[in-house]
Amino acid sequence: MTLQFGLLWPFRNPDSVPWDEFYRSHLDLVVESERMGFDEAWLTEHHFVDDGYSPSLFPIGAAIAARTDRIRIGTFLLLLPLHNPVQVAEDTATLDIISGGRFDLGVGLGYRPGEFDDQGIPARERASRMRESLPIVRRLLSGENVTIDGKYSNLNDIRITPPALQQPHPPMWVGGTAPKAIERAAAMGMHFLSGGPGSAALYDDALRAHGRNPRDFHVAATVPTYVARTREQAWEIAAEPLRYMAASYLKWTAEAKGIADADLPALPSAEEIVKRQSMDFFGEDMLVGSPHDVIEKIETYRAGARLTHLVAAMALPGMAVHQIRASMELFAGKVIPHFCESNSR
Repeated sequence: MTLQFGLLWPFRNPDSVPWDEFYRSHLDLVVESERMGFDEAWLTEHHFVDDGYSPSLFPIGAAIAARTDRIRIGTFLLLLPLHNPVQVAEDTATLDIISGGRFDLGVGLGYRPGEFDDQGIPARERASRMRESLPIVRRLLSGENVTIDGKYSNLNDIRITPPALQQPHPPMWVGGTAPKAIERAAAMGMHFLSGGPGSAALYDDALRAHGRNPRDFHVAATVPTYVARTREQAWEIAAEPLRYMAASYLKWTAEAKGIADADLPALPSAEEIVKRQSMDFFGEDMLVGSPHDVIEKIETYRAGARLTHLVAAMALPGMAVHQIRASMELFAGKVIPHFCESNSR
């Protein structure tokens, strides 16, 4: 299967650039990514983050759809337990129409307790809400009339209008790291937003256990990425934004596990990261370096795990727009063609 290349757009603004200017510049970058040859623009959701990590994905997706013609738009991922499933289905169908059938819906549980508890949705209910909501969303997007007397949803002969363009429904993805989440994606026959080392293999095993052929399903992974002309230059530019990003994810993971900030492991300084020219990200290497370095790292990744969609987290928090654009151009000009040539052999 041909490897697809997408970019992740979290709209994080730690430098407090005026918000209208910040959104405009990053939406401009998404439009440029289509011209450069990227296949997908992926959006990602968090809430109550000081740097503004994107909390509202459907308006962003609609803005992208209105300014592009070819690139697909997806969510990696929408925190489904936070949302009304009927609203998710209606928003998905509407965005699918606006984009001309270019939308993929990716969903997951979420893991930060504060995103749930602080707005009256108990974090302990995440899994049960997900189990109930996901089939509802798919049935509504498939054009069914849905009646359900559930724990969280009570629907009486609901049918959404207008319907989605893509039939039987827009592509649906489920993300996760826990075996139960991976099993859920396979059992429902949905594509998989990979959650780290080994998760793609577990997903494929679960697909086979349910009588499905893994070749019929996609696996996407998002990896922090920065490309420059030399390895040294790439690490010098990316070290501080990468450290900032890693620190926030480390803190959020600790929050989910009930670990105090004082007990968090210390991260290396930006200077040390530049010196090492490496940084671990939840057990995986980052795609940072020259085009040749990044090609080798992608090849190594694919040798160890099935991957159909590579989602490069290149819009790193705090990185200047011209630096993001430079990396995009190098990746599009030097990295993507290598894999296109490999696919054509």
